Formats: sequence, structure tokens, C-alpha cells
Amino acid sequence: MEKKQTKSFLYKLGMVLLLLAVLCWVIVAIAPFTPFSLAIKTGVVTGSTIIGEIFFWLGAVFVGKEVVARYKRYLNPKNWRRNRERKTDDK
Repeated sequence: MEKKQTKSFLYKLGMVLLLLAVLCWVIVAIAPFTPFSLAIKTGVVTGSTIIGEIFFWLGAVFVGKEVVARYKRYLNPKNWRRNRERKTDDK
């Protein structure tokens, strides 16, 4: 009988931190278009950038370098067209 391999708590925490990092970077992209004052926008962008980087690197430590390399490769816009072309070639 085979046991399912479960992910450790630190791995799951790392994945959550990586997801939160992406959300922080989305906030950075959206903040300039909000109706708040320039001072608030600046603070939000600065804080989100710093927190996003902290979350990313903590998550990277918890999940391991292989997962982070795959994650970065997936998010790199240079690879988006290649991945789509590979999927259509495979069909």
C-alpha cells in the first residue's frame, strides 16, 4: 500500500507567501490609477514593493530553488509565446 506524499507545512506556507508576493505586485500596478493623493499612492507602492519582495524571498526559502525557478520561468513574458507554441505542436 502506497502512502500519498503530503507537502510539509513550510512548503505550503512558502506557496502562500509566493501568492501574496504576486498580489503585492498587482497592488503596485493598480495603485497609480486610484483616486488617492500622491503621498498615499507613493506609500502604498513603496510598502507593497518591500512587502512583496520579503514575501517572495521567504517563500523561495521555504519551497526550494527548483520551484522558484519554475515559477519565475512561468511568469517570464519571453516564455509565454514559446509555451503556447509548444502546446499547439503537441496536439
